Amino acid sequence: MRAVPKLFSAELDGIHAELIEVEADLNVGLHSFNIVGLADKAVSEAKERVNSALKNSGIKPPTKENRRITVNLAPADIKKAGSRFDLPIAIAYLLASDQLKSFDASDKLFVGELSLDGALRRINGSLAIALAAKRKKLKKIFLPQTNAAEAAAVGGIEVIPVSNLTELIHHLEETELITPHESTQISPSFPPALVELNEIKGLAAAKRALLVAASGGHNILFTGPPGTGKTMLAQAMTSILPPPTHEECLEITQIWSAADMNIDHPMISWRPFRSPHHSASLVSVLGGGTNPRPGEISLAHRGVLFLDEMPEFHRDVLEGLRQPLEDGRIVIARAKKSLTFPARFTLLASMNPCPCGYFEDPERECRCTANEILRYQRKISGPLLDRIDIQLEVPRTPIEELRKKTHSVDKGGEKDLVLHARERQTKRFEHIKPKIHSNAELTSKQVEEFIFLNHEAENFLKRALERSFISPRGYYRLLKVAQTIADLDNAPSVTADHLAEAFQYRLKTNED
Repeated sequence: MRAVPKLFSAELDGIHAELIEVEADLNVGLHSFNIVGLADKAVSEAKERVNSALKNSGIKPPTKENRRITVNLAPADIKKAGSRFDLPIAIAYLLASDQLKSFDASDKLFVGELSLDGALRRINGSLAIALAAKRKKLKKIFLPQTNAAEAAAVGGIEVIPVSNLTELIHHLEETELITPHESTQISPSFPPALVELNEIKGLAAAKRALLVAASGGHNILFTGPPGTGKTMLAQAMTSILPPPTHEECLEITQIWSAADMNIDHPMISWRPFRSPHHSASLVSVLGGGTNPRPGEISLAHRGVLFLDEMPEFHRDVLEGLRQPLEDGRIVIARAKKSLTFPARFTLLASMNPCPCGYFEDPERECRCTANEILRYQRKISGPLLDRIDIQLEVPRTPIEELRKKTHSVDKGGEKDLVLHARERQTKRFEHIKPKIHSNAELTSKQVEEFIFLNHEAENFLKRALERSFISPRGYYRLLKVAQTIADLDNAPSVTADHLAEAFQYRLKTNED
């Protein structure tokens, strides 16, 4: 039996990768070049790129062979998309035509798009591919030089950066070896901030609520007339967010790499801040498509999703946020299979109280009818509103307050408070599997296990619950917010004052 050369490559499946075997076979007959194995148009066009790349690299191309060439991408039931199979197809052809000395390919993985002159172009999802290679116990991965830094963040696998086809051939024939890429060190950093929280004048209550939200990962909604500073507050949240952990950096980068959005920064070492326009479609926000890719909620994983003018978003988009806000993931169901994307984000939203924006504004008169106001506010459903922990009115800041000059600003003070609160939570939850990073991620069972109320707080809670209706979900979210406030105060347990502040943040819910 004649041996058929086999190489390993990979196909992206959402944000994860699956190993693909690339086989090449040459038979006697009129020239033809066929790629089989459920390949899409981009993969089928690989034969043209491979042919030109080989010819321009000084190698005998397939068109000069009067043979039938068949390339198989296995398993055949997995759809293959994109151009990352160019490199393994070219190497498999060279092995099958005896133009390349045979080598042990059982522990190697090849990915990369070929340009017509034989150079390698970057691909998306290289971090996921490196993780899949490590999971399958492969030892080396060959990929474009521009992707090497990203893949090298995965330890335990040798990353070989390839700039062109000729260079790779010399390496495989051991005439001129390529130096493996050094391991990439991830240094978590603070996210870039457009506005510092301490630059905002007035709005003390809103800034305090933002501090609580950042400390515990709680969802927050600002309501108020136009121009009061809701958007500025949202932009300032990035200035107090703590750096992500090493594991969180890998999670974020894997998502951004799958969406091919980390071109300028191979490793995303800060918490993302995503702000889609209210005209965004359901697929762009939640994820999906013909070849499913992450949406805005997944790109905001471990960071912030800001919805400015929340009622203006399409209703199906808003209602689609229910599952991610509860579970920290989104399931994209299709006829053939389902994909799960991580979506553990902090929702930060803003809205006007009515269409004109001046309902209950002491300065300007509202021109909306009662029916218009009710219809506008009902664009955000009760179940969605119930998932938002902190809901706050943002009033106008008096002009006198804006005119005041700030003499001394405590730069970094809020950031340190958030950082210390997060450190307390990390220590509290260090033995929980799967890992929990903030109070907002606690389940109802874990709330009872980890959140302790002193005697005075227990009595306050009983009296408060007797006077106001609150859903079971709202009850547990209330306790989680109270625990975050206690963490900010460095308190050993939740007190009545912490509960009172947490209650104050839920006074706007539709259930009151």
